[in-house]
Amino acid sequence: MSSLYKPFSVSEGPCKDAILRQGCTPLQHPAALTRIPSAGGGSTRTFTPIPNIYPGQRNLAAAAIGGRKITHPWKAILAGGIAGGIEICITFPTEYVKTQLQLDERANPPRYRGIGDCVKLTVQDHGLRGLYRGLSSLLYGSIPKSAVRFGTFEVLSNPMRDATGRLDNKGSLLCGLGAGIAEAVLVVCPMETVKVKFIHDQCSLRPRYQGFFHGVREIIRDQGVRGTYQGLTATLLKQGSNQAIRFYVMNLLRNWYKGDDPRRDMHLLVTALFGATAGAASVFGNTPLDVVKTRMQVNKQNMPAGSKPFMAIVFVLYEEVVKLLNNVWRTD
Repeated sequence: MSSLYKPFSVSEGPCKDAILRQGCTPLQHPAALTRIPSAGGGSTRTFTPIPNIYPGQRNLAAAAIGGRKITHPWKAILAGGIAGGIEICITFPTEYVKTQLQLDERANPPRYRGIGDCVKLTVQDHGLRGLYRGLSSLLYGSIPKSAVRFGTFEVLSNPMRDATGRLDNKGSLLCGLGAGIAEAVLVVCPMETVKVKFIHDQCSLRPRYQGFFHGVREIIRDQGVRGTYQGLTATLLKQGSNQAIRFYVMNLLRNWYKGDDPRRDMHLLVTALFGATAGAASVFGNTPLDVVKTRMQVNKQNMPAGSKPFMAIVFVLYEEVVKLLNNVWRTD
């Protein structure tokens, strides 16, 4: 080691006091490991003061350099919206069939004998486009829903991450709960109510609504804005617990997979597997609340669409869109 840079200890005098005033011990301070001879060749030791860095700043800086990058909230909002729009276009036929079967449960006699029969009769009566009836109402809601969900999660979780960008499991549970509540109030409750009413109307002998916006106008004219918030309490419980479970399981699996290396990349197939597991866990835990919410949204007579484990798709899309945005939009 060069004579200019040799470790030594500072035990007395103004040098020690100056270092301690920086908020750390001499052995912690980088200047305490540097010796610069005086111009006259004596033993005078000169220190280059290093400003104190707050713990929060250290965590964010370390996360950006050495660990998983913290996602900027606006990137999360944009990526979430894009992912939500693509995901619902892919999965809507399944959601449509599920809604039809739930609405048909109380019919006497039921029209459909199962999933295959529902698909067959729908295509027979309305063509392949029939499987996408009501898509607009769900699409208009899914884009802002995912945007609010992921944006809120990142806003809440960023201050809770450690120096490597790692979020502990308790933090992911609380942030997921907050994200679910936000999306329930701002998007999910009015969107789900309108969607279920619209699909239910299209299945009647004389459909009343001529399109999404016409249907929303009619619902508000008949029942006011309050008419789009039927089942709000049940929706809050369902979405809050739903996203808490999803983000908790996803974060748990991500932390397990990365282990001691927070920079380890997750292949999209791994993300898909973890997302599907998180989605399945949320569906299993929220089915009772989903049924309650639906009954409240359709005049307590019918059951609405819930969610299936399609989180594999949305988590993969979200992560890939964020990666793309990181290449073209610098926010560091």
